[in-house]
This record gives sequence, C-alpha cells and structure tokens, in this order.
Amino acid sequence: MVNVQKMSSRSFAIKYGFLILLAGLVIFFSIAAEGFAGPRSAVFIFQSVSITGILALGVTATLVVDGFDLSIGSVATSALMLSAYVMVVLEMSAFSAIIACLFMGAAVGFINGLLIVKAKVPDLLATLGMMFLLIGLQRIPTEGRSISTGMKLPDGSTTEGVYSQAFLWLGRHRLDFFLEKLIPVPVIIFILVGVLIWIFLELTRHGRLMYAIGSNETATALAGANVNKYKILAYVISGVMASIGGILLSARLGRGDIASGNNLLLDSVAAALIGFAVLGAAKPNAFGTAIGAIFVGILLQGLTMMNAPYYTQDFVKGAVLVIALIFTFALSFSGRKSGH
Repeated sequence: MVNVQKMSSRSFAIKYGFLILLAGLVIFFSIAAEGFAGPRSAVFIFQSVSITGILALGVTATLVVDGFDLSIGSVATSALMLSAYVMVVLEMSAFSAIIACLFMGAAVGFINGLLIVKAKVPDLLATLGMMFLLIGLQRIPTEGRSISTGMKLPDGSTTEGVYSQAFLWLGRHRLDFFLEKLIPVPVIIFILVGVLIWIFLELTRHGRLMYAIGSNETATALAGANVNKYKILAYVISGVMASIGGILLSARLGRGDIASGNNLLLDSVAAALIGFAVLGAAKPNAFGTAIGAIFVGILLQGLTMMNAPYYTQDFVKGAVLVIALIFTFALSFSGRKSGH
C-alpha cells in the first residue's frame, strides 16, 4: 500500500510537477510585482516569447530525430540581416526579402542535414561549425555594422532603401481583441506555427516516423523508412523556423541590428528542453515547447518587473531549467528503477 502511494505520488510529480511550478511562479509574481497580473503584461509576455518559441519549435523537430541544432540563433540573425540588406541596400520588396530569408533558412538546414547524414559529422559539431560560419558571413557585406537607411557601405555608397510598411506590419501590428489593439501579429504567427508543428509531429505518418527514428534509428531503417530523408527534413524545418523568427525580429526592429539575436539560441534551447517536463512527456514535443517558451517569458517578465539585476536572470533561468528537468528525468528514472 505504501509502495502504491509512493508510485502514485511520483507519477503525480512527474506529470504535474512542472505545471504546479508554473502556477506557483505566476502567483508569486502576481503578488510580488505590481501590474504583473494584467492583460497587457500577458500580451507583452506572449510577444516577447513569440520569436523564441518559433525557434524552439525548430529545435524540437531536430530533437525528435535524436539530433540537435546549435545554428538556429545564427540563422535567425542571418535572416534579420538578409531581410534588411534586401530592402535597404538592394531596394527590393518585402516579398523578395521574405522569400530570400525562407530560402536561406531551408538551404542552411539542408546543408546541416547533409553534413550529418552523408558526411557523418556529429550534429553538435556540424551545427556549431555552421553557427560560426553564419556569424562571420552576415558581417562581411557591411564590415560588421548594422544595416539602416542612410548608412555608408564599404564601397562608399549610401543606402537609400527603406523597410516596407507591409514588412513592418508583421512585427509591429496589433489585432483587435475586445475593441482594444492587444494581440501582436507575431503572437498569432507563433500560435499558428505551433499548431502546425504539433499536427505534423503528432498526427501525421511522417511525424510518427521521425519519433521512431529518434527512439530507434536502426529498427526504423530496417522497417523500410528513409531515415536520412527524415533527418534532413528535421534540420530543414529547424532552418525555416529560425528564418521566420529572424524575419519577425527584423520587422519588429525596423533595422538590421547585428547584435539583436544574442540570446536567441540559449532561450530557445531552454524552452525546447523544458518541454520535456510538461505533463511528464519525457520527449520533445511541440505543445511542451510552447509552454516552455511561455514559462521562460513569464520568468523574465516577472524578474524584470521586480527590478532584478539583468546579470542574475540567466542564473535563475538555468536553475529553473534544472528543476524542471528533474521532474522528468530523475523522478522517472527512479520510478523505473523501483519498478524493477
């Protein structure tokens, strides 16, 4: 009887422990930070995590096939710089900028996939190399400077192009909600992308095959699945998600700010890993990743409203990530061990 109680308590902690932690965090900040528990604060949280969440969904796709993508932050920043370059320097349309960014993200993901499945380069090394390559490449056209209208280029010419209003709409427009312009467009895009990734991974044959590859690649290959194709697809999805995030960041800023994506990699990876703990999934999943991104946003918004020093935020974020993963891995491992 005591054993059954222990098991049920452990199962409860694994499944709902993270959600209880999330609810406790919301209650704490609502009490400790004036103005936290309000619709405008909630909208700001969603807006702040929309870009990070989209990148995290891309990371989730690679985690599903037992991979990992360290290049997402640099892909997003490259999309930011590329969109600015296309519109401000080349004076082309918003549509051209968006297509160029999506193509770039897909191409980077495809190259990452080829390096991993064909050249047999470990995923961490392949994507780390791509990260450094992109960080360097995005700085070359402007000699390391941000892109804005009226800036001087290395050849001595001055940029005359401007950001299209249609492009800025993606990052700055708010939709009506109960007669108030509350819902930012990036939040809507985050929700739509999250639903699409969830449907693809959970409800389609392709998604189930990707999960099977992550669980047992050899057995899935023996069953007739094209493992290499699905692995490459996962990295293409990751690249496209990162480029969408970069487009939205560019549309929000209205300039090619080369230093604006510094925290994208860490925050998106944290969101994807926290997703393992949501409802005791113990696996990468789109729903958990979205909740993980919101959790990171709540944490940072609450700390900011409490005037916590900026240099403590990464420490707190890391500590919470460790606690969240304990709910999943340490408790579930001890449960399996005692079950034997």
